Amino acid sequence: MLIIEGMLPFTSPRKYRELVAEIARLSDNHIRTIGLVVMIIGLVTLMLIRS
Repeated sequence: MLIIEGMLPFTSPRKYRELVAEIARLSDNHIRTIGLVVMIIGLVTLMLIRS
């Protein structure tokens, strides 16, 4: 997991900095919604891989 998360800052630090700045401008509800969607995608992916 950490390998995947580290790929963007390693390959494109400027783009990563812009992404983090953009996320900081979002409201708490938007960040929660994004987090929920990412968790659901991760769970569905795990279920598909394991079956």
